[in-house]
Amino acid sequence: MDLSKPQYSLRRVGHPFTKDYQVYFERNADKIAVSPFHDIPLYHDEARNVFNMVVEVPRWTNAKFEISRGKSMNPITQDTLDGNPRFTRSCFPYKGYIWNYGALPQTWEDPHYTDPDTDAKGDNDPIDACEIGRAIAKTGDVKQVKILGVLGLLDEGETDWKLIVIDVTDPLADKLHDISDVEKHLPGLLDATRDWFRIYMVPNGYPPNDYALEGKFMDKAYALKVVKECSEAWRRLVHGKVEKGGISLHNTTLSGTPGKLDPKDVGLPADENLSPAPVPQELEEWFYVDRERLEDDKKLVHGDDSLCITLDLA
Repeated sequence: MDLSKPQYSLRRVGHPFTKDYQVYFERNADKIAVSPFHDIPLYHDEARNVFNMVVEVPRWTNAKFEISRGKSMNPITQDTLDGNPRFTRSCFPYKGYIWNYGALPQTWEDPHYTDPDTDAKGDNDPIDACEIGRAIAKTGDVKQVKILGVLGLLDEGETDWKLIVIDVTDPLADKLHDISDVEKHLPGLLDATRDWFRIYMVPNGYPPNDYALEGKFMDKAYALKVVKECSEAWRRLVHGKVEKGGISLHNTTLSGTPGKLDPKDVGLPADENLSPAPVPQELEEWFYVDRERLEDDKKLVHGDDSLCITLDLA
């Protein structure tokens, strides 16, 4: 299992932190364009349960980058909120995202399927992953990770699983085998993760999120079952067995699928690697969330931000 050489290169178009920014993927072995949603394999080493993870948001950053469902070849783009590039606010004591955040390729949380354990339909995205190793990744990195557990978030009424994973090359990887090991070696991280996902949209005027399974982190065996279900859902999607909605199924490696393109016909733009655009002033603010009021105010109307006090650090 050679992890020393990256398997993929990036083609970055436009300025980061703008709606025009796009990050495309090219496979180094044969220089063909690939979709990070459909072409990058789910497994790096299936026999050892080593998975590929596409990093979207590096730790301690705020820009909400994500694999685009709708664009051909599914480049990473910046999500939007109210028509503007989306940035996640820093809720004290957290600065941006507290892990390397991304997704497992070749998975899909089916919006047509109601999970019996969450009583909610899937959120229509690849399954999310929080990589807890010490190294800070970059947007577009493809990491090899092992799965430790999963948290069942209910985001606006949709099932939105959050896997807890670690890079297999991390110094702690040999000590972390299941979710109980995370609390043992990284005390406080799971509680912080639960808290972060609960409050991260409160500064935007949304109520706190809820959890399935009473907010309990489920173990590795349960998490692997969830990943298998999401992989099977993706397989139905990419083979045209379910309604695709606005999802682009374009790929260059999956023979027999309706979205298969000839790699020769997929021309990627040159890598521009431009400087980032200026970021909003509010990224220099801490948002202090009144957690004691959260339970009483779960039915807040969108737009009521009275649960937050802001402090400008600029």
